[in-house]
Amino acid sequence: MLRYYPARFPGVGVAFTTVDQGNLALHVGDDPEAVLMRRRELEASLGLDAQRFWYMDQIHSTIILDAGADVLTASTASGHPTADGLISPCGDGALAVMVADCLPVLFIASTASGTATAVAHAGRRGLLDGILPDAVERLRAAGGTDVHAWIGPSICGACYEVPRDMSAEAELQLPGITTSTRTGTPALNLPAAAAAQLRALGVRVEESGICTLEDKRFYSYRRDNSTGRLAGLLWPVDQDKARNAAQ
Repeated sequence: MLRYYPARFPGVGVAFTTVDQGNLALHVGDDPEAVLMRRRELEASLGLDAQRFWYMDQIHSTIILDAGADVLTASTASGHPTADGLISPCGDGALAVMVADCLPVLFIASTASGTATAVAHAGRRGLLDGILPDAVERLRAAGGTDVHAWIGPSICGACYEVPRDMSAEAELQLPGITTSTRTGTPALNLPAAAAAQLRALGVRVEESGICTLEDKRFYSYRRDNSTGRLAGLLWPVDQDKARNAAQ
């Protein structure tokens, strides 16, 4: 697991899981009991005790919900809300976003009372439709300043081949997103486009630089379309525990 305890935000943990933590998604044909057990083990390993991560039924939309009441009222039969982003205006929610090539983007912002946090699932469609600017706007509307974002492991531009017409359409919507694969075919560079979009909004960005297709520590739908899902995670941490864990 890639785990960080940002010095600027000592009360928040940031992490991206690997295949070592196992599949965390309920929608990929895995045994539901096994998935739930992995989730509980993950929460215990991060010191969450009785707190649980909020997961989503992700549909490549730009829907962002408040963790808490909005999530509870929007939850489906799976127990998860249909959304592609979650925000915790007080920074007290444990938030999860699942991917297997799309971008898991985690946000932390300073507020007068502490922090506000958010997570977003940004695949090609969500990125082009503006889910990341929407998340930044929601954080700032909650009083957030000094917004930081972490872009987790995702497919790189050299690996994300797309049809030529899709490449051209994407470039019209988000100039600079297009690139080429190593063999010269049309491709999209989602991580670079996301980072540029966020920096233009005044967000400080940390990029993992890890390609999920190339690095077998991570799940990749392009490598195996029956694969599991990794999770990008934000959660409130005890500051003393965080300092000890970081040493």
